[in-house]
Amino acid sequence: MKAEEVARYLHDHPEFFDQYAEMLTLVTIPDPHTGRAISITEKQLFTLRDKVRTLESKLAELIGFGEENDAISDKVHALGVALTAAADSAAVVRALYSHLGGAFAVPHVALRIWGAGSGSTHEFDAVSPATKVFASSLTRPFCGPSGGQESLAWFGEASAHLRSMAQVPLREPGGACFGLLVMASEEAHRFYPELGTLYLERIADMASVALLRVAT
Repeated sequence: MKAEEVARYLHDHPEFFDQYAEMLTLVTIPDPHTGRAISITEKQLFTLRDKVRTLESKLAELIGFGEENDAISDKVHALGVALTAAADSAAVVRALYSHLGGAFAVPHVALRIWGAGSGSTHEFDAVSPATKVFASSLTRPFCGPSGGQESLAWFGEASAHLRSMAQVPLREPGGACFGLLVMASEEAHRFYPELGTLYLERIADMASVALLRVAT
């Protein structure tokens, strides 16, 4: 009889070990860790312990993710409160720079606005038609290498050292793009293509509403 046939028989007849319970203690197999002979019951216990350790590890990982998400949610909430309290465009910009550079520890933040209000600060500097087209084409925040991106020039002397960035379009309720929020880092993997963008999108929504509110 082949091993597959034995396995199939035991699978199809689970009552076998009820009828021959003593065989569970008589049949021995080698322990993969020590090499000594152990019973099937011991093997089952070892297997269950391994599964428990794996599940505990996964649970700890999930708890870690949950705590990390809670911390990010708190930061986003605090930023939202600050943006809600901002009375003018200068206050909105200060809130963005302060919270993104502080709580979120983003080392470099730049903002350009071309369709909501006006001002004399760099945030209202003219941008190229290509930048506007690029921002309007984004269906989600761009995260990836900073090389070759026009917005890299917004960071002045620091631009030579920046390796990754997130470019987040700011939009009106109808979808028209009126600005671009850019976060950059010297770390090549701070903003990478596979990075989740849910919180970036929420920040963009809040910043957009705040800027449009003070522009009217």
